[in-house]
Amino acid sequence: MALVEDSTTLSTYLNDFGVSCTSGNTTAKAILEQPDLVLAGNQIVTTDYQLTAKVSDFGNLLAGAKITIDNSVYFVREVRKLDDGNFCEIAIQKR
Repeated sequence: MALVEDSTTLSTYLNDFGVSCTSGNTTAKAILEQPDLVLAGNQIVTTDYQLTAKVSDFGNLLAGAKITIDNSVYFVREVRKLDDGNFCEIAIQKR
């Protein structure tokens, strides 16, 4: 049986693991990841915030755009499409 990708199947993953995100007039679920990075020869630990979302929801955000994720404000650094282009990874930062 072939798996058909449509808005329902794409949203299922985000509905299970996502948090509420809003930018402009768009509110949708996306997955927030907060991995720590160790830099400068183990001297600095920083958090590399990333958001995985549907391209149709947040794929057109530009650098500097404001996005509210689970009631916290972040700003877009860059947006990259993943795999077949239905999902994107958004590098974000707190100010």
